[in-house]
Amino acid sequence: MVLRWPKVAYLHVPAAIWGAAIELAGWICPLTPLENSLRRQAGSVGYSGGFIEHYILPILYPTALTRDIQLLLGFLVIAANLGIYANVFRRRGGEAGERGGHKPTRRDR
Repeated sequence: MVLRWPKVAYLHVPAAIWGAAIELAGWICPLTPLENSLRRQAGSVGYSGGFIEHYILPILYPTALTRDIQLLLGFLVIAANLGIYANVFRRRGGEAGERGGHKPTRRDR
Protein backbone atom coordinates (compact mmCIF):
# COMPACT_ATOMS: atom_id res chain seq x y z
CA MET A 1 0.00 0.00 0.00
CA VAL A 2 2.88 2.36 0.78
CA LEU A 3 4.15 1.98 -2.77
CA ARG A 4 0.81 3.26 -4.06
CA TRP A 5 -0.10 5.68 -1.23
CA PRO A 6 3.09 6.83 0.57
CA LYS A 7 1.16 8.54 3.39
CA VAL A 8 0.09 5.09 4.61
CA ALA A 9 3.66 4.87 5.95
CA TYR A 10 2.59 7.02 8.92
CA LEU A 11 0.38 4.11 10.03
CA HIS A 12 2.50 1.25 8.75
CA VAL A 13 5.91 2.17 10.18
CA PRO A 14 4.77 2.24 13.83
CA ALA A 15 2.82 -1.02 13.34
CA ALA A 16 5.83 -2.70 11.70
CA ILE A 17 8.17 -1.54 14.48
CA TRP A 18 5.72 -2.79 17.10
CA GLY A 19 5.38 -6.19 15.38
CA ALA A 20 9.14 -6.58 14.94
CA ALA A 21 9.80 -5.56 18.57
CA ILE A 22 7.33 -8.16 19.85
CA GLU A 23 8.95 -10.88 17.72
CA LEU A 24 12.55 -9.90 18.50
CA ALA A 25 12.00 -9.43 22.24
CA GLY A 26 9.87 -12.57 22.58
CA TRP A 27 7.01 -10.58 24.14
CA ILE A 28 3.33 -11.47 24.00
CA CYS A 29 1.16 -9.01 22.12
CA PRO A 30 -0.88 -7.00 24.63
CA LEU A 31 -4.03 -7.81 22.66
CA THR A 32 -3.71 -11.53 23.46
CA PRO A 33 -4.58 -11.19 27.18
CA LEU A 34 -7.49 -8.94 26.15
CA GLU A 35 -8.73 -11.59 23.70
CA ASN A 36 -8.46 -14.31 26.35
CA SER A 37 -10.31 -12.17 28.89
CA LEU A 38 -13.13 -11.51 26.42
CA ARG A 39 -13.29 -15.21 25.54
CA ARG A 40 -13.65 -16.16 29.23
CA GLN A 41 -16.35 -13.51 29.74
CA ALA A 42 -18.23 -15.04 26.79
CA GLY A 43 -18.04 -18.50 28.39
CA SER A 44 -15.29 -19.83 26.14
CA VAL A 45 -11.82 -21.00 27.07
CA GLY A 46 -8.76 -18.83 26.56
CA TYR A 47 -5.43 -20.16 25.35
CA SER A 48 -1.84 -20.01 26.53
CA GLY A 49 0.92 -18.29 24.59
CA GLY A 50 0.41 -15.59 22.02
CA PHE A 51 -1.91 -15.09 19.06
CA ILE A 52 0.76 -16.12 16.54
CA GLU A 53 1.59 -19.31 18.43
CA HIS A 54 -2.07 -20.21 18.79
CA TYR A 55 -3.44 -19.44 15.32
CA ILE A 56 -0.60 -19.01 12.81
CA LEU A 57 2.20 -21.38 13.83
CA PRO A 58 0.16 -24.57 13.57
CA ILE A 59 -0.62 -23.65 9.96
CA LEU A 60 2.69 -22.20 8.73
CA TYR A 61 5.45 -23.63 10.90
CA PRO A 62 6.55 -26.87 12.50
CA THR A 63 5.24 -27.63 15.97
CA ALA A 64 8.18 -25.94 17.73
CA LEU A 65 9.27 -22.44 16.83
CA THR A 66 12.85 -21.90 17.93
CA ARG A 67 14.27 -18.58 19.07
CA ASP A 68 16.56 -18.59 16.02
CA ILE A 69 13.55 -18.81 13.69
CA GLN A 70 11.84 -16.00 15.61
CA LEU A 71 14.89 -13.80 15.20
CA LEU A 72 15.15 -14.66 11.51
CA LEU A 73 11.50 -13.76 10.96
CA GLY A 74 11.90 -10.48 12.81
CA PHE A 75 14.94 -9.51 10.76
CA LEU A 76 13.20 -10.53 7.52
CA VAL A 77 10.29 -8.24 8.38
CA ILE A 78 12.72 -5.38 9.04
CA ALA A 79 14.71 -6.03 5.84
CA ALA A 80 11.61 -6.26 3.66
CA ASN A 81 10.25 -3.01 5.05
CA LEU A 82 13.57 -1.21 4.70
CA GLY A 83 13.74 -2.33 1.06
CA ILE A 84 10.22 -1.14 0.30
CA TYR A 85 10.71 2.21 2.03
CA ALA A 86 14.08 2.76 0.33
CA ASN A 87 12.30 2.22 -2.99
CA VAL A 88 9.53 4.68 -2.03
CA PHE A 89 11.98 7.37 -0.94
CA ARG A 90 14.16 6.85 -4.03
CA ARG A 91 11.12 7.16 -6.32
CA ARG A 92 9.79 10.21 -4.51
CA GLY A 93 13.23 11.87 -4.58
CA GLY A 94 13.48 11.29 -8.34
CA GLU A 95 10.00 12.67 -8.93
CA ALA A 96 10.74 15.82 -6.89
CA GLY A 97 13.88 16.41 -8.95
CA GLU A 98 11.96 16.04 -12.21
CA ARG A 99 9.39 18.62 -11.09
CA GLY A 100 11.94 21.12 -9.91
CA GLY A 101 11.46 20.19 -6.26
CA HIS A 102 7.94 21.58 -5.83
CA LYS A 103 4.89 19.71 -4.61
CA PRO A 104 2.53 18.59 -7.39
CA THR A 105 -0.70 20.43 -7.88
CA ARG A 106 -3.72 19.20 -9.82
CA ARG A 107 -2.39 21.11 -12.83
CA ASP A 108 0.93 19.19 -12.64
CA ARG A 109 -0.74 15.81 -12.89
